[in-house]
Amino acid sequence: MRSDKPSKWQRTAYCGEIRLEHADKEVTLFGWVHRLRDMGNLVFIDLRDREGVVQVVVPSDGGALLDEAKKIKMENVLAVQGRVKKREEGSRNPHLPTGEVEVVAKKLKVLSVSRVPPFVIDDPPQATEELRFKYRYMDMRRPSMQRNIKIRHQAALNIRNFMGENGFLEIETPFLTKSTPEGARDYLVPSREYKGRFYALPQSPQIFKQILMISGFDRYFQIVRCFRDEDLRADRQPEFTQIDIEMSFVEQEDIFSLVEGMMTSVFKVIGVEVNFPFARFTYEESLEKFGTDKPDLRSEAEIKDLTEIGLKIDSSVFRNVLSSGGVLKGLVVENKGALSRSQLDKIDQKAKEHGGKGIIWIKKQNGFKSSLKLEIKDFSLIWENLKGKEEDLVLLIADERSKALKILGEIRREFVLQQEENKRSFKFAWVTDFPLFELSEEEKRLLSMHHPFTSPYEADLEFLEEEPLRVKAKAYDLVLNGVEIGGGSIRIHDLEVQKRIFSILGLDQKEAEEKFGFFLEALSYGTPPHGGIALGFDRIVMILAGEESIRDVIPFPKTTSALCLLTGSPAEVDLKQLEELGLKKTKD
Repeated sequence: MRSDKPSKWQRTAYCGEIRLEHADKEVTLFGWVHRLRDMGNLVFIDLRDREGVVQVVVPSDGGALLDEAKKIKMENVLAVQGRVKKREEGSRNPHLPTGEVEVVAKKLKVLSVSRVPPFVIDDPPQATEELRFKYRYMDMRRPSMQRNIKIRHQAALNIRNFMGENGFLEIETPFLTKSTPEGARDYLVPSREYKGRFYALPQSPQIFKQILMISGFDRYFQIVRCFRDEDLRADRQPEFTQIDIEMSFVEQEDIFSLVEGMMTSVFKVIGVEVNFPFARFTYEESLEKFGTDKPDLRSEAEIKDLTEIGLKIDSSVFRNVLSSGGVLKGLVVENKGALSRSQLDKIDQKAKEHGGKGIIWIKKQNGFKSSLKLEIKDFSLIWENLKGKEEDLVLLIADERSKALKILGEIRREFVLQQEENKRSFKFAWVTDFPLFELSEEEKRLLSMHHPFTSPYEADLEFLEEEPLRVKAKAYDLVLNGVEIGGGSIRIHDLEVQKRIFSILGLDQKEAEEKFGFFLEALSYGTPPHGGIALGFDRIVMILAGEESIRDVIPFPKTTSALCLLTGSPAEVDLKQLEELGLKKTKD
């Protein structure tokens, strides 16, 4: 058997598309050898392409073809011509979509020979992440990766069609732009023509999309690459993709309606019907009910305030905390009353790891049992207020408000994630009315909670300079299953308000001109009211695909230390290149 390219061979179907209706038809297939089983008088080849796997059989009367088939190796690229045959009842594979048929080979061609693969191409992955990233082209042959990249394509196509149908224009914005303070560190690109000066890769197209509104393109979107030089984790990458949207002459409701329609459309890619309108909570409501501004609504459990109840209970634990301004918060965990003491001790330890004093648990099985000694009437008072059932577990925290909410929020989240039935359930929520500013303890100054172009509520403008932390923003996040998948706001379209915001953030007039002069000038030429949102495309695809990390839905991801193991980047460059850029390498 020789290794060459097919000249007259033309694919008639993908391997994974062969079905019972193709029985008795002649097919030409191309793919990779997934498995080979030499039975002596028969050879079975599992042939794999992007659509799946089909079984190819080289029969006992194959003669020279059978001899050649025995020499084929794993991951060789193969061309097959043969007839589709219905499998016998006992030999069908119910685990494969193609399992009712097989292809009886008449001709085989090895188009390319593979070295011994560095790991087995199969699901779940048979190698470390580092090895898979080094040989990413091999890793992406896995069926789950082929499926994930296909879902990514389908989601992007769906979004583009939806946005086009709703009157949006996809407009590209620059990748080489100006470094502006937007939160994370910029990736900088030195200029060869203008030595000592730098472009920055955009953290988002924020300013450009607002300028597009000033330009009269009142409905813009873009599926765009963005770049942030920041510490990484499972849902972060130095380069990522977002669905960027901006609209003129709109209020929050218009943006909510648009995005809910888009999400409903996108989730049809995996056959899921999304219910809308989505739930809504203000930032404060979300913290109070769920202990986080990223609520996971796959559980109906809510944190309840028991501070007033705690004042009526004769307990030094409660009394000491509440008398110093603390709170008592409670959470009912359904059907967890049977947890063992060691399991409850782990929950208590988790609370302490988050900076709390510990957790108080109460059960009601054959009478009240608890980690805190109380009167029966006090247990009953707590239980009745939380509406607990016999099989439930009640968790209490007496502590500072922020700590109590955070700890119960984390515990609630862990219990939600442990429930198997939640893995293919999708619950969206809008979180609104964020504070406009937050105080950075590290930098000892005010920062924008979202970004400096977010509009405050008109009623709060009078507090901007004197009580900035009191000001609420027309900002909103979209949360899915406890994951923030998007954030946006109504923008500032008044030049004077924008200048006031820059001033509060510590930018004097000169610095504001240096950093944002072009944008401030644009605002002075008739800016329409506008707003928008940026949605994390990688995160959305991750959830669609049922993966835990965006790295599993990005074709060529970086590691958690921002390395590309495939190409070996970042890498050293030639000293001549540095000289051309006006740069010198310093000693380590």
